Amino acid sequence: MFPMNAWYVACTPDEIDAKPLGRRICGQPVVFYRGEQGQVAALDDWCPHRGAPLSLGRVVEGRLVCGYHGLEMGCNGKTIAMPGQRVRGFPPVRSYPVVERHGFVWVWPGDAALADPAAIHDCFWADSPDWAYGGGRYHIACDYRLMVDNLMDLTHETYVHATSIGQKEIDETPCTTRTEGEHVITERRMFGIEPPPFWKMALRGAHLPDDQLVDRWQICHFTPPSHVLIEVGVALAGKGGYEAAPEHKVSSIVVDFITPETATSIHYFWGMARSFNVRDKALTASIRDGQGRIFSEDLEMLERQQANLLHWPGRDLLKLNIDAGGVQARRVLERLLAAEQVAPARQQAAA
Repeated sequence: MFPMNAWYVACTPDEIDAKPLGRRICGQPVVFYRGEQGQVAALDDWCPHRGAPLSLGRVVEGRLVCGYHGLEMGCNGKTIAMPGQRVRGFPPVRSYPVVERHGFVWVWPGDAALADPAAIHDCFWADSPDWAYGGGRYHIACDYRLMVDNLMDLTHETYVHATSIGQKEIDETPCTTRTEGEHVITERRMFGIEPPPFWKMALRGAHLPDDQLVDRWQICHFTPPSHVLIEVGVALAGKGGYEAAPEHKVSSIVVDFITPETATSIHYFWGMARSFNVRDKALTASIRDGQGRIFSEDLEMLERQQANLLHWPGRDLLKLNIDAGGVQARRVLERLLAAEQVAPARQQAAA
């Protein structure tokens, strides 16, 4: 269903600062916590004594203590101690490669020997004083690929988000799609249009007029395993559009990290990084709240879509030119999944 040899966002650092966090990643129950030096650790959410979830325990001096009988676990998955018992001979539970970077905790659910931290998505905006970021997480009951489809085809904004970012010009302007290796890009550029409500708010936040026509752009970037980052913005009409000087535009990156939980549910980490008026915390909060409402409008649609697909599994879906981004992204995923299936078969043949 999903590539395993890849880095996924598991959580944000604040979610594990006080206690262990249990979260299912690509079908695997995993517990996240901080070790003795404050480093993040990730283990199977399984106590080797009686199979209790370790996430129901607590962290004491960097040791994960099971909440059932007090067995203590180390960051490497080996048992350390248990009151009145000899447990160091217990077989270790699986530990996962995990990295804290760019304001997220990333986990590799596949072959640990292949995990290279250098392959983590480059979130340049997260570590730059020239950018501001605000975001959140939704749990959505849908196949992760449906969310990728949703983000790679923004024509739905006209209908699902009619009161915030939708407008008829999105329907009227064709998009172009191309694939560069494993990177799929879909873009749409609109010229001389009225800014929708969300972008009027952003223009005011950047001290630009909100009653003038603008040029608008949407450039969607899909990269495996399930990341979609979207360059969005508006510039005062006639000032150069996407290439306009900073004083004439408001531009942002919509951040979408989609982590499969099961075949029909996801952890959806969303946010927006912007490069204008970055020190205005009130603006950051306002944009975050507005974006959160926009994404919540997608939630019901995706969950009801998933329910329909489960009810009528034999029905084919129509594919139109607006679906090209999602279709190409799925082809990339299919190639990655096929490669992961071939590798174990080759290893077995060699043995």
